[in-house]
Amino acid sequence: MDYEDIVGFHGHSCAGTALGYKVGEIVAERFGRSEDEEIVAVVENDSCSIDAIQFMTGCTFGKGNLIFRDYGKHVYTFFNRKTGDGIRISLKKPMDQLMKELGVTDRAELTEKILEMDPHDLFEVRDVSEKPPEEARIYGSIICAECGEPVSEHRARVKNGRMVCIPCFEG
Repeated sequence: MDYEDIVGFHGHSCAGTALGYKVGEIVAERFGRSEDEEIVAVVENDSCSIDAIQFMTGCTFGKGNLIFRDYGKHVYTFFNRKTGDGIRISLKKPMDQLMKELGVTDRAELTEKILEMDPHDLFEVRDVSEKPPEEARIYGSIICAECGEPVSEHRARVKNGRMVCIPCFEG
């Protein structure tokens, strides 16, 4: 896959999309690209890298094979549900340290340097033995008793004996 395609999808080039591109290279090397839900990604940040990862790996929120955990870490765990294999990919160094070591002073230059690097120089990659997350489940919807909008039944809450959506529940 071409990095420029990712830039077109994401909207701009930056260090985050470059990191996601490098993660995607590792995943492609190990698992290929997910056609449906056979590969699942668990991402631990909500940076620009995630758009590149979605684009390259075929793991998306909509299919339920991209799971977000808000830990603020450049850590990405991938599982192949068919084989049971899994890998954890973690950034070796903080971005400011990487900038200093590469001798760059701005983010545009950092992006270019990341794109030139071997992904294994950026990331620690290790096998994991835990089980992959369950496949996405499809839930029915109910109508919120307050706003009247449909809400997935597993996200509805009980407020004063009536089923409501989370925004109405929180109030």
